[in-house]
Amino acid sequence: MYHVDLPRIGTFEAWRGKARALRAAGVKSHEVLWTRGEPAGDLFADSLPPEGDAPLTVPRGFLDLARMAIWHSDPERFARLYALLDVLQTDKRLIEDRADPRVARLNAMAKEVGRDKHKMTAFVRFREVDSDGPRRRFAAWFEPSHFIMEPSAPFFAKRFGDMDWSIFTPDLSAHFDGTVRFDDGAAKPPLPEDATEDLWRTYFRSIFNPARVKVSAMQSEMPKKYWKNLPEASLIPEMIATAQARASAMAEAAPTMAPARAARVTERLRSGQDRVEDALGACRRCALWSSATQAVPGEGPLDAPLMLVGEQPGDREDLTGRPFVGPAGQVLDRALEAVGLVREALYLTNAVKHFKFRPRGKARIHQSPDRGEVMACKWWLDLEVERVRPKLIVALGATALASLIGTGQGLMKRRGTVEQTPEGVPVLVTVHPSYLLRLPDAARPEAEALFRADLTLARERIGEMGGAAPRR
Repeated sequence: MYHVDLPRIGTFEAWRGKARALRAAGVKSHEVLWTRGEPAGDLFADSLPPEGDAPLTVPRGFLDLARMAIWHSDPERFARLYALLDVLQTDKRLIEDRADPRVARLNAMAKEVGRDKHKMTAFVRFREVDSDGPRRRFAAWFEPSHFIMEPSAPFFAKRFGDMDWSIFTPDLSAHFDGTVRFDDGAAKPPLPEDATEDLWRTYFRSIFNPARVKVSAMQSEMPKKYWKNLPEASLIPEMIATAQARASAMAEAAPTMAPARAARVTERLRSGQDRVEDALGACRRCALWSSATQAVPGEGPLDAPLMLVGEQPGDREDLTGRPFVGPAGQVLDRALEAVGLVREALYLTNAVKHFKFRPRGKARIHQSPDRGEVMACKWWLDLEVERVRPKLIVALGATALASLIGTGQGLMKRRGTVEQTPEGVPVLVTVHPSYLLRLPDAARPEAEALFRADLTLARERIGEMGGAAPRR
């Protein structure tokens, strides 16, 4: 049996050297007892093999994993890493198997360490202390969940390199006066009050929005264990308790538009929309205008939070001048009603504004627009997006997706995902309702359920972003 006691400072490099020597000597994981800063003085322990330059290759991912997981508070972390190191000598691809319990546990530990480091960088609060040097000196106390003082110190040295500081934790303390040095952990020191904390509390209170209080989300980002060391935390209980009353007061004090002015604004918006429709009717950017009955503009309120973009008008839309009034539009209406969305509150439009078809007797058979026609009409779609400024766009089919994103390839693999236009507007990908009409009867119920699920996701996303998508 081998006993390896690692130092509190330089723990990773020490573990790496000892692990290399033990593995070169063929020592198995169950034959090693690992500790950190706790020499056991076991008289019966075997002598450790000397460290050298024995060749040992591991996947790069293992080193990245070890550099994080080794700071975890789990007392078995060193043994877990060495056991995985042993297995990787014969199966290097195991590191990619996230389902393997050994890999999964170490990955979870690494993530917990990463979160703890993030909390430390966010919640350390320095207070100025007396200095006997030319620079001001500050000190802070922090209680991390894991042994993260050493890997976190470089961040503070870079971020606060213009001052001298000390950070005390129960496990290890760090000091900086141009270079970082470490010593033993300490109890919480008697740090002085800081006059700037009153200013910080005033600022914190001023940016607190009572209308957007989500206690569970706040405590997820700022766990209560840190509150006792945060000056602003003393304000939180009172601000939460009064949030509803303050939000109601804000709503009552909000200005309203005078009826006469509201009417003038509405009239200007309508006249502007009329001018856009007139210009669209005169569009000659591609040849589709020559055979279509008319251009079909978008329809819906100009402040709609949700915009639905289809491919092009169909036969019925071409005759009426309105989008989504034909068979595909009826499928869409049923789906919208099923998920609780009101069509009149949405903005509906198409990527291409003229109907493309080939005649077959008296019938007009739909033809998909080519890329040139889509790009020629993109100017109009971009104008609609700019005027409406929706919080979310639903791309119905590959043509709409190509016009919004740049490519419509791989639609079925992308459906249900949210992408972004070059301007940063989120776009939810789904199929065109006409796709459902072309399916065999046996396959249609499942496809319609998936389509409704996509629209439900759109409704939920709008709700999360603070949009008002009225529901039935």
